[in-house]
Amino acid sequence: MNKYPEVVDATMVGDYPPIASAGGGLVWDEVLEYRVWCHPESGAKNFHDGDDYYFAFSSYEEAKKYSDNQPGTEEPIALIRQKEFIDEPEKGKYIHRVKERIAEWKVEWLQRPRRTEHTIPDFMAPDAPENRLDIIRGQT
Repeated sequence: MNKYPEVVDATMVGDYPPIASAGGGLVWDEVLEYRVWCHPESGAKNFHDGDDYYFAFSSYEEAKKYSDNQPGTEEPIALIRQKEFIDEPEKGKYIHRVKERIAEWKVEWLQRPRRTEHTIPDFMAPDAPENRLDIIRGQT
């Protein structure tokens, strides 16, 4: 059994743009790929005139194996798609956004349950628990 979710379409792995949002949004809909960023200045092979680059994988396990065995690499991250997300422009102020967003996430955040039709409305509800993040964590 895999520790983290499978990608939504293995045939697309490696075809997503390298530029993505970073973190945020609190919820996820789909995992697109797992990435391992490589840094020549830290010992990774120099394929692009010293520029950083990444390799894309269809599973966390493959990405982790690569990062563990190559110098100059980061721990794997997940490229995710959010069809809706929660924006927090300032601490404690939440806005429900309904638009697609592609972001790189720490893989640990995928341990949160996938967004359902109730996740964001429950989070935004006036009678939400004091710690709204318990909803995101699947604890209420």
